[in-house]
Amino acid sequence: MNKNNELMNKAYDAIQNNKDLVNSDYYRLKYHTMPPTGLLNDPNGFIQFKGEYHVFYQFHPFGTNHGLKYWGHYKSKDLINWDDTGIALAPSEWYESHGCYSGSAVDDNGILTLVYTGNVKDIDGNRETYQCLAMSKDGINFEKYKDNPVIHNQPEGYTRHFRDPKVWRKDGIWYMIIGAQSIKEEGRALLLKSENLKNWNLVGEVSGSNINGLNDFGFMWECPDLFELDEKDVLIISPQGVKPKGDLYNNIYQSGYVVGKLDYESGNMKHGEFIELDRGFEFYAPQTTIDDKGRRLLIAWMGLPEEEEHPTTEKGWIHAMTIPRVLELRENKVIQKPVEEMKKLRKDLVSYNNVEINDEEITLENISGDVFEIEATFEVKDAKKFGMKLRCSKDLSEETLMYYDREDRKFVLDRNKSGKGYKGIRKCYIEDKKELKLNIFMDTSSLEIFINDGEEVFTSRIYPDKESLGIKIFANEGSINLREINKWNLK
Repeated sequence: MNKNNELMNKAYDAIQNNKDLVNSDYYRLKYHTMPPTGLLNDPNGFIQFKGEYHVFYQFHPFGTNHGLKYWGHYKSKDLINWDDTGIALAPSEWYESHGCYSGSAVDDNGILTLVYTGNVKDIDGNRETYQCLAMSKDGINFEKYKDNPVIHNQPEGYTRHFRDPKVWRKDGIWYMIIGAQSIKEEGRALLLKSENLKNWNLVGEVSGSNINGLNDFGFMWECPDLFELDEKDVLIISPQGVKPKGDLYNNIYQSGYVVGKLDYESGNMKHGEFIELDRGFEFYAPQTTIDDKGRRLLIAWMGLPEEEEHPTTEKGWIHAMTIPRVLELRENKVIQKPVEEMKKLRKDLVSYNNVEINDEEITLENISGDVFEIEATFEVKDAKKFGMKLRCSKDLSEETLMYYDREDRKFVLDRNKSGKGYKGIRKCYIEDKKELKLNIFMDTSSLEIFINDGEEVFTSRIYPDKESLGIKIFANEGSINLREINKWNLK
């Protein structure tokens, strides 16, 4: 038996042996992609190929730690019903002996081609990085390129932290943006180009820490992505080592973007300030693609590096993906909205209009649950704070609190009483307008809150008791009008 088959069989055995334990977990999600067992992290190879959406992911099938990485693989016709097609890549070759790390996918004249980082460590723990290709005609079974790696180690002036290639084609030329670290240990994003995906040349530095006003902005930039939106270029990065600054950068690592214009000749990008994509607790390594409807779609890891204490580990699995989101550019700000297809999951509508709430906390009949979507529009009157409590227990010992503080002009998510798992509070500035709109997706143990049609998003994992199903709506020190609330169960 060859090494690839041996590693594949070992992984499938682990999945088979652990699936009953994993599937017995109440916290398994109903409409998000998750690992069948073990650990999921970065989304990879997000693409629409021959009419189907594919998302691959960093996958360690043998435990909930960051061990040997494979590529898991989901595909879907509609972005909501995902089929687990098994393992796409196993780390069977010398150039990936310590893991098939993150990368992307392209359609190379009808061949689905994965571009990924092969990770190698020697006895002393020193890292080597190789950029590699794998090809498939059917979109399921992949063959690694016989002359891998196509890029050996890193360009001069950079350390071996050189990974996560994102590739696209423009004017007949292939371009790659890749995460890097300078020898001064500053995060960088580099641009390379190729005519055939196999021979690559460095174009230049797109941006980095201490470039373009991004002062002291991390020792490493992971998972870069670069694309055009509304005739401007958007660079997404996941910098590591950015220090907290008030309400900003409070997770261990961040994911966000800059907007500007890339010079494809020099590789340099002139851009504005860095803006976080998500204001919640669990969001990292987003990746985008464009589909045949012209939509720029994003999906991200609903987790963070170095945070492995989630309660699901007791049942042999950890982490999941966000729901797919559509990106738009509004006044140089990236707006994220749930894909329209999510509406197909709706059932059992419960609706209320014009509910006055005056310095009180109320419940509404049949507005409760653990797998649902809510659309709520608050008409702001004179209340100083107003919002909602989700997943409330009957004795009120558990609740997930979200509210708008008009004095601070901040939206607040508080999971200190959310149940098991990590605690904490996250906040961000939201302009005090006449109304506030919330679109909330709850899925057993995940929460995604879209504010004012995607102006801001909070993504988090929470682990309340399965009996904690209550929802409360409140106003403090004044009144609001709940102009409309629609709640659907999601199937």
